[in-house]
Amino acid sequence: MPSRRKTSMFASAFCTCVSSFVVICVVLATPQWVSSDVRFSRTNSTVTVSLTYGLFSGTCEQFVDAGLLVSEKTFQVADALSSARSRSLNVAIIVVLVLALLSSLLSSGFTCTNAVSNPYQTFLGPVGVYTWNSVCGVLTLIAMILFPVNVQGNSLSQELAQGCSTSPQTHLGSKHNYGYSYWIMLLILFLNIASLVIIYFYDHARYSKKKEQERPIENAPKDVILF
Repeated sequence: MPSRRKTSMFASAFCTCVSSFVVICVVLATPQWVSSDVRFSRTNSTVTVSLTYGLFSGTCEQFVDAGLLVSEKTFQVADALSSARSRSLNVAIIVVLVLALLSSLLSSGFTCTNAVSNPYQTFLGPVGVYTWNSVCGVLTLIAMILFPVNVQGNSLSQELAQGCSTSPQTHLGSKHNYGYSYWIMLLILFLNIASLVIIYFYDHARYSKKKEQERPIENAPKDVILF
C-alpha cells in the first residue's frame, strides 16, 4: 500500500489533471473563442458584420448604415469556410485539442494509479505523469498559437463575415476580441504546471530520503561504528 503522503500528493495531482480534462471539454464545446467586427463598403452604404464563433459554430448579425439591424444568424464554421487553408488549420486546432484531451485523460489515469498503488519503477510512475502533463501543456500552447494565426493570418473572420452577407462588398477593416473559450486555455497550462510541481516535490522528497538511507558509513556517527 502507498504511504499517506504519496496518496495525498498524487490525489492532489489527480484533481488538477481532471480539472484540466474538464476545461479542455469546455474549450471545445463553447463558441466564445473570438468576437469580430468586420466592416465592408458597398454602393451608398457601409455594413458591419459582428461575429462570435468557436471551432464548430457561431453567430453573426449585420448593421447597415445608421443602426439598421439585420436579424442574427447561426452558422457552422466548417460549412461557411471556402478556403482550404482556413479549413485545414481549423481542423488541425480541433485535432490538437482532442489529443490534449486524451493526454489529460491518461495523466488522470496515471495519477489515480499512483495514488492507490506503488508503480515506482515503471512508466506508470512519476515519469508517466511528467510525460503526459507535458504533452497536454505543449498541445494546448500550440492550439493557442494556431487559432490567432488562422483568425488574423488567414482572415478567418472576414471569410465567415462574407458568408453571412448577401451582396458583393469591399473589406474595410476588422477588429477582434478573444473570448473566454480562448483565454481559459491558460488555465489548462496552469493546471498542468501545478500537476508537474506536485509530483516533482514528491519525487524529489522520495529521492532525498533514499539518498539519506544510502549514505556511506564514514558519514555515520562515530559512536555507532564497530571496530
